Amino acid sequence: MDGFDGQLVALAPRLRRHARGLTGDAALADDLVQDTLERALRYRWRFRLRPGAWWGDGADGLLPWLLTLMHRLRLNALRRKDLVVPTDTLPEVSGPAEDPGLRRDLSQALARLPEPQRAVLLLVSLEQLTYAEAARVLDIPQGTVMSRLARAREQMRRLLDGAAPNRTATAANALQRVK
Repeated sequence: MDGFDGQLVALAPRLRRHARGLTGDAALADDLVQDTLERALRYRWRFRLRPGAWWGDGADGLLPWLLTLMHRLRLNALRRKDLVVPTDTLPEVSGPAEDPGLRRDLSQALARLPEPQRAVLLLVSLEQLTYAEAARVLDIPQGTVMSRLARAREQMRRLLDGAAPNRTATAANALQRVK
């Protein structure tokens, strides 16, 4: 399997990780990834790879397009069902944290962020998209991405200050700055 289908298969784990962070629930994340991949296959003709670009290359790559589909599906589901994200189930947070307690603290803090802030934080810090790419994925102005990210980081710091003090510095490093 190569080309478009092969790239979808290769990007599925990243989509699942991102969906898990958005939803906080493994079953909802799996449904969101499935809906995203189904929509990508149905509308594959809309995706245009810039000549000379790689599949995952920057703002014109497949990953930002898939993340855009995912976020739109998520927003539609939230609007349709007025879904409340459960804070008692923990999303998987992948990153430099090897300490299970730190991972738990990060997951709990992430689950308590408002949906718009969580989406921006995940795109910029976890997926390492630029501000412009995140703005494109979420279909919001770049300044809005920057302000939501600043608020999300500040909220994460406040939430993590209540966690074990020796973990706070390590957790802050996990919220790296990427432009």
